[in-house]
This record gives sequence, C-alpha cells and structure tokens, in this order.
Amino acid sequence: LSLLGVVQLLVTKAKADNLQRACSLVKEAAGQGAKVVVLPECFNSPYGTGFFAEYAEKIPGESTHVLSEAAKECGIYLVGGSIPEEDGGKLFNTCSVFGPDGKLLVKHRKIHLFDIDVPGKIRFQESETLSPGSSLSMFETPYCKIGVGICYDIRFSELAQIYAKKGCQLLVYPGAFNMTTGPAHWELLQRARAVDNQVYVATASPARDQSASYVAWGHSSVVNPWGEVITKAGSEEAVVYADIDLQYLADVRQQIPITMQRRDDIYNVSVVQEG
Repeated sequence: LSLLGVVQLLVTKAKADNLQRACSLVKEAAGQGAKVVVLPECFNSPYGTGFFAEYAEKIPGESTHVLSEAAKECGIYLVGGSIPEEDGGKLFNTCSVFGPDGKLLVKHRKIHLFDIDVPGKIRFQESETLSPGSSLSMFETPYCKIGVGICYDIRFSELAQIYAKKGCQLLVYPGAFNMTTGPAHWELLQRARAVDNQVYVATASPARDQSASYVAWGHSSVVNPWGEVITKAGSEEAVVYADIDLQYLADVRQQIPITMQRRDDIYNVSVVQEG
C-alpha cells in the first residue's frame, strides 16, 4: 500500500464546495491506504491577492475544523495545503498539519512571499496583502520526519538543507506554480531539492482551471532521493500516490555520502532563529 497520497483539487470560488470536495478526496486517499495526505496551496479559496482578505479565517476556524475532523475520521496525518489566515489584523498564507487524533501539529506560515515580475508574462505580489511567516515547520510521524514549505519556499534551498540536517526524510510543498513558472521550474526545483538533500519531495498543486484569474500548472508530484519523479498528476483533479521507502533513502545516502563529505570547516547553512 502507498503511504503518501497527494490531492490535486480543482478549486472554485465556493468555499463550502472546496472544503467538501477536499474532504471526500482525502477520504478516498485514506481508503487507498495513504497514511499521510497532502492538500494543495490555497485549497479553500481562489488564489489571488484580491481573494485573500475575503476568504481569510482564524486558525482554528471553519476550514481547519473540517481538516481536523477528516484527519481524525481517517486516522491519518493531513497536511492541509494552505489557506489565507487572519491573525491580529494581518494575513498569512498558512499550512496547518493535523495528526490522526485530529490535533494540530504544526502551523506553517509561508516564509518567502511570492513577489515576482516577469515582463509580458506574469506579475504577482503576495506582499501587497500577506505578511511572511518566520518559523520552520517539521513534524514526526511513525513513517518518517516531514518538513513543510509552501510554494515559493521551494526556491530557497537553505530551508530544505536545514530540514534535511534536522532529520527530515520527506519535504512537502503545497504550491500553485503558474503557466509561466510551472513548465520552466516546477519539476526542476523538486528534483533539485530531492537530489541536493537526498530526501523525498512532494508537491500538491490545485488542478488547472483555465477560467481562473490565476491559472495553476498542476502536475502535483513526488520525487525520490535519487531525483526521479516517481508519481505525477496531469492538469486535472486527481489523487496520486507514492511509497516513502526509508531503506532506499538510506541506500542512496550510503552510495553517494554527501552528508559525511560536507566541508563544515569552510561553509555552513544554519538557523538564525527557530521562530
């Protein structure tokens, strides 16, 4: 049975519908034997600076309550993609992770805000409405230790290096790359993070909706520590599965022992604040 289930959800403007469909796909994944299930970035709301304030919730709130109940009912670890979170008058892009008992394990606020400008292609400025998070997010499961990032966080290799150094064997990035950055960098970045750190990397994207103001690339994936894509969705709504094989991970690290060969006498990537 597969351990990891990745849900590529078609997100609409109807929050209640998004939550209901997310739940049914989470249950479908659990029914297939998935013990850890991942939802996409911004799964309860359309993605866009104009939507964040309107759809934002407190945590705990409506959406996280639904996630907590689903995790508990299915007895799984649920990485709740992300939702727009309101706290103290600020908005964050936040991923909540729940354990099999329905308890909140970690709350990852997107650390790196997506502020880009590719002339003639795409301009997007999350910082117009969102505030950045300032903490690392890891959690333990009986299967492996998992580190969490959100979308743009994947471009910052230091985050992945620190997670790997702290013992994470799987990195999950709910994300929504677009039709410009998706074909160029989505798979490349996942494979880079996986092979650089000899870890599994999983991404969960919304399904592609050509009529949306922000069109997601889709192609939710899982990459192994050798840098191979072992499962990949298309552009439509789907659930994909992969095994996280810690023996294989150990073998890769033994064959190419970069962890032992780092020159800590010359360079080092370290945490300044734990958050």
